[in-house]
Amino acid sequence: MEKQLDHIGIAVRQLDDSIQFYVDVLGGTLIDRYRSEAIGVESEIAIIDIQGHRTELLCPTNNTTSPIARFIKQKGKGVHHVAFRVDDLPQAIEELKRKGIRVLENSQRTNKHGRRLIYLNPADTEATIIEYCDYPEQP
Repeated sequence: MEKQLDHIGIAVRQLDDSIQFYVDVLGGTLIDRYRSEAIGVESEIAIIDIQGHRTELLCPTNNTTSPIARFIKQKGKGVHHVAFRVDDLPQAIEELKRKGIRVLENSQRTNKHGRRLIYLNPADTEATIIEYCDYPEQP
């Protein structure tokens, strides 16, 4: 199955400061900013577009339970995940399973932009957090 880079997720401590850097210094455009209190997300998210390339800034909203807070505590702020767009998420998951790659079933969800996503098990990806996603409502 063909894959293409969809976005990079960056864990940040101060969302406003990070937005300012990506807009003022890197020349990006703030596309959206929203808060998700869903279990396993618990973050405020800013989507930045830089010449057609997306970056998601992820700031924890709950320092006790947010996976972004845990990530920052363990590894510090910085690149959290790399997301690859696939044509059909359920088919891509089956392909991964046939190859012996596990997914984190509890991470599967659809975000407010209609993006279906799931994270691959970092134990099978050389410790890199990788997201697979698709946009079934978009052509």
